[in-house]
Amino acid sequence: MKIILTNEVSGLGAAGDVVDVRDGYARNYLIPRRVAIRWTKGGEKDVAQIRRARKIHEIATIEQANEIKTRIEGANVRLKVRAGDQGRLFGSVTPADIAGAVKDAGGPEIDKRRIEVGAPIKTLGSHQVSVRLHADVAAKVDIEVVPA
Repeated sequence: MKIILTNEVSGLGAAGDVVDVRDGYARNYLIPRRVAIRWTKGGEKDVAQIRRARKIHEIATIEQANEIKTRIEGANVRLKVRAGDQGRLFGSVTPADIAGAVKDAGGPEIDKRRIEVGAPIKTLGSHQVSVRLHADVAAKVDIEVVPA
């Protein structure tokens, strides 16, 4: 099935790309999560608009991405969350929480969709997440989760 990506999907493409995927992957995963729409002749007009919006939010050069990477990796990120007596959290830490904590720590504003959390963060302590800044540049951010 031919689809148009509306958001970046790891391993598949960026917003505005027209890609071929298996029917079930498109119907059951991509389209319900609103990261893709079905390709139509009329949808081609949307591709140009999506690409323009992507260029506005995209980090243009590798040098700019490396500069942001040094700012992010140098930030001391502490995230205060509610936790139980054993150090387990009530819920988990989301990419939106991480993006807010990086901004509060003096780092740049990061799109939550660019943050990759390996396993769900459900305990107190130090954790590391990855932020995709550019196709060739990814930053590792150390986050300290502390009780509120």
